[in-house]
Amino acid sequence: MCSFFWRLRFLRKAFLIFIVFTSHLPAAQDDYIYPFKEYSFSNYGTLGLIQNPNARFLDEGTLGFSWSHNEPYLRGSLIAYPFSWLEVSYQYADINNQLYSEVKEFSGSQSLKDKSFDAKIRLIKESPLLPQIAVGFRDLAGTGLFSSEFIVASKHLSKGLDLTMGIGWGDLSGQLIRNPLLEISDRFATRSSSTGLGGDFNVDDYFSGPAGYFFGFEYYVPRFRGMRIKFEYDGTNYKTESLVPLSQDSNLNLGIVFPQSKNLSYKLNFTRGNTVNFGFSYKLNLGNKNAQTISKEKQSQIRNSNAVKIVTSRSDENLYKAALLYLRDEKISLQHANINDNELEVIFAQIKYRNPVIASGRALNILDQIAPNNITSFKVSEINGGMGLYTVAVNRNTFVRDRKLFLPPKPDTELSVEPFLLKNKKDDNKNYKFNPETKYPALFHTIGPDIRSQIGGPDGFFFGDLKLKSRSELLLQRGLSLNSVISYGLYDNMDDLKLASDSVLPHVRTDIVKYLKASRNLSIQRMQLNKLGQISPSIFYKFSAGIFEDMFSGYGSEVLFKPFDKNYAIGVEAWKVYQRNYDQMFGILDDVDYKTTTGHISFYYHEPMTNIIFKMKGGKFLAQDSGISFEFTREFYSGFRLSAFITRTDISKEEFGEGSFDKGFSFYIPLEIFSNSYNSRHFGWGLKPITRDGGATLSHGYNLWGVSHKSHKHKFNRHIADFYD
Repeated sequence: MCSFFWRLRFLRKAFLIFIVFTSHLPAAQDDYIYPFKEYSFSNYGTLGLIQNPNARFLDEGTLGFSWSHNEPYLRGSLIAYPFSWLEVSYQYADINNQLYSEVKEFSGSQSLKDKSFDAKIRLIKESPLLPQIAVGFRDLAGTGLFSSEFIVASKHLSKGLDLTMGIGWGDLSGQLIRNPLLEISDRFATRSSSTGLGGDFNVDDYFSGPAGYFFGFEYYVPRFRGMRIKFEYDGTNYKTESLVPLSQDSNLNLGIVFPQSKNLSYKLNFTRGNTVNFGFSYKLNLGNKNAQTISKEKQSQIRNSNAVKIVTSRSDENLYKAALLYLRDEKISLQHANINDNELEVIFAQIKYRNPVIASGRALNILDQIAPNNITSFKVSEINGGMGLYTVAVNRNTFVRDRKLFLPPKPDTELSVEPFLLKNKKDDNKNYKFNPETKYPALFHTIGPDIRSQIGGPDGFFFGDLKLKSRSELLLQRGLSLNSVISYGLYDNMDDLKLASDSVLPHVRTDIVKYLKASRNLSIQRMQLNKLGQISPSIFYKFSAGIFEDMFSGYGSEVLFKPFDKNYAIGVEAWKVYQRNYDQMFGILDDVDYKTTTGHISFYYHEPMTNIIFKMKGGKFLAQDSGISFEFTREFYSGFRLSAFITRTDISKEEFGEGSFDKGFSFYIPLEIFSNSYNSRHFGWGLKPITRDGGATLSHGYNLWGVSHKSHKHKFNRHIADFYD
């Protein structure tokens, strides 16, 4: 017991010395805030010194990429900050002193690859007195090769100096000390030394085994374009980190970071007393309202607006046609219009604005400029895919006053937002005086390059297929469309790709190599007929049939209950599917003859304060396994989204294979972030560390939650400041 108190006194004394020393050095407020706004990444791909972590975080909504070469490791990391207190990263490491497996015939010339998830959580935010303290985990649910946990503190000092000290376990236990947690419980005595296939959260190993310490500093040099000098006492355990122990001549590491710009930087380090290494990193804050863009396109100002009002005052028909013409200039398509007493009602469709607040504000701006003075109120409604989304009603005088003053309208008093039910065309023709003719069928088409890839297998690190992809939507009538994706191969290196599936489950995903190789020329990736509509303002439906994705065709439906003014939704879907031929044309696999029924019940919850969307989905998956999936999405003001999911089903770890269970992450970037004009186009990318058959879900183009997401009162309340943007 005495030793326990001695260790506590020692750690407390060291920590107090750290705090007292840092807090008594004079630091101007500007010195405290400014020099370290832009932190840099360690060789492990997370914010840190050279090898070791620090307690620093970037702004929420930041997405970063880091690459480093520190022999024998090549590391590439994708880093994201869903919150200001949370750092998560996915790392892919190439270990060139080891073969892909113990079987040389299987490995070929391929070196060992390792994938891992890392996380760091801020416990205490830095103040003028206290350092910032964080706890972190490396190689979560991975093979355990780089598994470690740490507690770290960082403190700003004057003149651009940032000190860091910490204690680590596992891979960070290089400077071996007795684990102080042993005085609390013997559970922390031993740590597993074995590595596995990954996928398990080895909770019993957390903060267990010998511990180690590390410390260092980072010095900001403003005269040299913000260059940073890093020095650290290394806490890495090189004897156990690699399957082959690495030589270490010194515990001291030295590094320099050269910023090329605010977002791009290069680094040069000297580690282990014998190794020169280098790398680069890039980071971008995508979570701000306008992110990289300060100004957007201005609202349309109609020339000779007063003259237009004189013309529209002569007849309702003139007003309807003027609305049709001038809304079209804003990429807003008028569907129906009507005048009720002194209120002008307009129903429109548009694909330009992802934000419904901006879309409705732009429509109202046009109507105010063309409507005669006897019109005292406006009502605009947006539809999408044959479904009504929302209705916005405003008093004209209030709208004009607030627009001049750039004051956002007050919800429920100056502005009314309600759900909208789109009736069938026959009823619409009765209820609305103006029904512009829509010509069907209408074709929308894009064409561009596309790359499919297989990464990290024993046959080679990268196999790719460059294709020319054609996307088209044939609108047959409102709510009924034929969507297709057709690809033609231009170049590939698939000849040497031989990896075969070892799955004991139906090969609903692991036969991907067969599909990649057999569809190298012309292939149909999607050709499905969709019927969308709504039963009530809160109930939406979708029927689909055809070719859904690369591997499955079939038919099925989805229904979504989504109250307009509530933060939850419930969805039900069921699909009868058949496995496609490997050539991805119209045929069904004859030798397998695999067909199944898959379906799920989904629950959505949109937390308005943090803007987190939680989705829980349970049911039957493609490989006939049953289970539940959890997905978390953080949506930022700019439209940038970060998502992560895990899926557990009733199959065992052995049946699932490498990875133990299905998991992955994705991000969604609106392209208007990088433009001065509004558009609804986006870039999305998702990754699952391991492609296995368990927990596999059907891809059927789009789900009703995504289509109807604009139909939510919270979205208006959150973005109401953009009403006059």
